[in-house]
Amino acid sequence: MKSSKKTFITNKMLKSAIRDSFKKLNPKDMIKNPVMFVAYIGMIITAILTFFPQIVGENGRIYNGIVTVILFATIVFANFAEAIAEGRGKAQADTLKSTKKDTKAKLLKPDGSYTIVSASELRKGSLVLVEAGDMIPNDGEVIEGLASVNESAITGESAPVIKESGGDFSCVTGGTTVVSDWIKVEITSEPGESFLDKMISLVEGASRKKTPNEIALSTLLIALTVIFLVVIISLYPIANFVGVKLEVSTLVALLVCLIPTTIGGLLSSIGIAGMDRVTRFNVIAMSGKAVEACGDVDVMILDKTGTITFGNRLAADFIPVEGILKDEMIKYSLITSIKDTTPEGKSTIDLGQKLGFQIDEKEYAEDEFLEFTAQTKSSGVNLKNGEKIRKGANSAIIEFVKNNGGSIPNDLKEKVDGISKLGGTPLVVAKDDKIYGVIYLKDTVKPGLAERFVKLREMGIKTIMCTGDNPLTAATIASEAGVDEYIAECTPEDKIEAIKKEQDLGKIVAMTGDGTNDAPALAQANVGIAMNSGTIAAKEAANMVDLDSDPTKILDVVGIGKQLLITRGALTTFSIANDVAKYFAIIPAMFMIAIPQMQILNVMRLSSSKSAIISALIFNAIIIPLLIPIALKGVKYVPMKPEKILKRNLSIYGLGGVLVPFIGIKIIDIIITPLLALLGM
Repeated sequence: MKSSKKTFITNKMLKSAIRDSFKKLNPKDMIKNPVMFVAYIGMIITAILTFFPQIVGENGRIYNGIVTVILFATIVFANFAEAIAEGRGKAQADTLKSTKKDTKAKLLKPDGSYTIVSASELRKGSLVLVEAGDMIPNDGEVIEGLASVNESAITGESAPVIKESGGDFSCVTGGTTVVSDWIKVEITSEPGESFLDKMISLVEGASRKKTPNEIALSTLLIALTVIFLVVIISLYPIANFVGVKLEVSTLVALLVCLIPTTIGGLLSSIGIAGMDRVTRFNVIAMSGKAVEACGDVDVMILDKTGTITFGNRLAADFIPVEGILKDEMIKYSLITSIKDTTPEGKSTIDLGQKLGFQIDEKEYAEDEFLEFTAQTKSSGVNLKNGEKIRKGANSAIIEFVKNNGGSIPNDLKEKVDGISKLGGTPLVVAKDDKIYGVIYLKDTVKPGLAERFVKLREMGIKTIMCTGDNPLTAATIASEAGVDEYIAECTPEDKIEAIKKEQDLGKIVAMTGDGTNDAPALAQANVGIAMNSGTIAAKEAANMVDLDSDPTKILDVVGIGKQLLITRGALTTFSIANDVAKYFAIIPAMFMIAIPQMQILNVMRLSSSKSAIISALIFNAIIIPLLIPIALKGVKYVPMKPEKILKRNLSIYGLGGVLVPFIGIKIIDIIITPLLALLGM
């Protein structure tokens, strides 16, 4: 499901979209888009006049036929824009459906034995056994066992994840496969209501409901259409008054050119494509409203652990005790970490190497290395020469040194307490009867986050970090990460209060979470992104689910939401600006024979009134498919303040919307003038 590996539009999508474009000509479908429905009615009128021009006392079958064909193309192009956007969503749904099979499940009996049943027979509360090679039949919670699960069918990631009972990693998804070991799962959803089923229905663009902003814009477009309809109806008696005979097809063409058909034809595809972009980013949005809300986010509330920091405490400094050389302390720290595969051990080696220290592992290949255990609270190595080197918790190392007849340095407590007050973890290093110093482990801020927070600030978005750490540690991490505010010793209740406080100020709030205790806050936030690896409670409370379980993705999702809003605004601006050029193309052409003074408005110097009208109508039709790539891919979004974005888009799409039609209509006029002459028009 990774977007980088997806073809933008496949031949299959293209064929399906073309077929659906004609299917959507059904009046029941057309009336859902009032702007295009007006063009649809206009096409029917001109089609009737093509065969029966005498109804209105005209004799222009060829002209009426040309207008009809162009209007038909306009409507089909608009349908195609929506169909191709829907097709991309349906293609993803088909991929998901291919992973959804009627699998067999091992339904557990009360006596511990099991019977093989169809997955469709399972109900909420059923207990199943899933062993290596088995597909998990439906969503559930691990109640016993531990297993490695391949979730590539859902996330696109081939690396398996560990699932076990208890905690935030007990949730399993139907359609994923157990790679090793076994688990007992309690089914938590009824057939047809699994997460995979929801994903399939959500990526089906055809079932997408209009968002509030889209409804508001649709209302505006309808209002503009009604206004132009009144103008066109009023124009007929005015033309008669000044002695200008206006054909019905001309009035229809003028109406279709002046109403916002461009954005009317692209509006649905923009919305569908917005949800599609989020989905291709491996985030499932529960509604288009959630995607739009991302674009309006004012405040982001972020967990510290796993979002702002790595979550694993990494070596940050070597602090020797009094009387010990730092180089000597670093040497013994690295020796104890040679075969320590924990993040702490690896980071100790990395930090030592950055400081210029190298350890030859071959030199210690035959030595006895001791892994960290909960009982000893330490790890280390027993060298061949009899020396014993240890690193671990303060209490464990003190006991080790005392057992070897050593004494405790006077400044050890001060150094250990100083690290603890900063929220770090002290690892004391000793050799035999002597303590050498303390390794300072700290939760490290992810690289590049500070720069991203600066960009968010430029966009007018405030960041708030939530952490259970003490105020001193919270302040240190907040300063290093560059967040605007922080909440120390934060409880789930504190998160909800923080969200409500911002919402009371009229702010749109986003946050991420993965645990059951995050569910209330996710539900309260305007944009709640739950991790796919998290609990079912968190996923049900949120309005987005990140399939990659990357908490920092909220930063990118906000960008996608803003891109959706900017794309809609930019193309609306372009569409309305188009009408200015069409006005200068058609109105002077219609009246300049009876009113020669209007020739001054014919700035494009179009050949004739018929060529002007047909040229404008053709441009109005072809601009829709030309803008489809922008509608689907979205306008390029560059993080900046809203007022700068507005100025940028007005200069590009506002000015471009005025200039492009002038050029396009003139070129079309030059091309079609000889053809119209051949037809005697």
